[in-house]
Amino acid sequence: MAVRRELDRLCSRRQRLRPRLSSRGRLFHWRRTLFRWRARAAVTMRSRLAGAIWVAVAFGLLAVPAADADVRVTDDTGAAVALASPAQRVVSLAPHATELLFGAGAGTRVVGVMSGSDFPPAATQLPVVGNANALDLERILALRPDLIVTWPYTTPTQVDVLRAQGIAVFTTDPRTIDGIARDIERLGILADSSTVARDVAQRFRTRLAGLAERSAGKIIVRVFYQVSDVPLYTVGGDHLITQALKLCGAQNVFAPLTLPAPEISIEAVLAAQPDAIVAGTAAAVTPLWLAQWKRWSDMPAVRGNRLFVVDANLLHRPGPRFVDGVQQLCDAVERARSSM
Repeated sequence: MAVRRELDRLCSRRQRLRPRLSSRGRLFHWRRTLFRWRARAAVTMRSRLAGAIWVAVAFGLLAVPAADADVRVTDDTGAAVALASPAQRVVSLAPHATELLFGAGAGTRVVGVMSGSDFPPAATQLPVVGNANALDLERILALRPDLIVTWPYTTPTQVDVLRAQGIAVFTTDPRTIDGIARDIERLGILADSSTVARDVAQRFRTRLAGLAERSAGKIIVRVFYQVSDVPLYTVGGDHLITQALKLCGAQNVFAPLTLPAPEISIEAVLAAQPDAIVAGTAAAVTPLWLAQWKRWSDMPAVRGNRLFVVDANLLHRPGPRFVDGVQQLCDAVERARSSM
């Protein structure tokens, strides 16, 4: 009881003293706290970077690419990628890049992957070197890669650190559907697996041509493609999915929007009056996504019961399986067309 009374007395005294701190004093206190936090964060970042550089030195990774490179390609940013010899140890910094590498016949040379690289199954057994928010630079350098395959949205500052260590970086960011096939071919060149890569790319193109031929000359179906539910996202005019819809004989009702993945309102969808709605999602959330639209019985897509689902992992990743997603998309468009 004596201890409790003493604690009560101290807490009461602290409460009495607290108002004496002026607004200026409180501001100074928070600024000092923020400064200390930033200082500790800076020390932590410098320590991690120093550790990464130490690893690079230890493994002899600070050499620059050879001037007389035997293997050369240009990536999707227009940058030249040069290797003295075909890549033997590759780190992938995006799930679709992992699929591109395996599709190009270079799967056995992949030594590290990004979080979310769940296809093919062999990729799930590889070391994870980061996620969308941060890379583990020390772990990447310890894997001794001679090639890194990334995309523009994977922590570019950290990728620049890796590039500064003399590691070749290939950035994949295909802006056309055929660009996916070209990336497969170029990665095949870098990994000395061109025979496999060319075959995969050719089959990719052949299937696309067949789907385009099947849809040629048919009635255009106006489609709203739903990327997510809350918030409500779709795809804009330059997106690969918009191109896929066109190949299937459909029109993206939000094609006039310039952003690749704009956020929209339900009112905008109602105003667009789509003939069909296609949701790219996982099966577990599909009923909820589609059920919300059934409230709007005046919309042509709902009135005609033209609500469809495709596998997001196929269409949202620009890899070899994208053509499987296009197949699902064209099948949905064809079913919609048959009921119009």
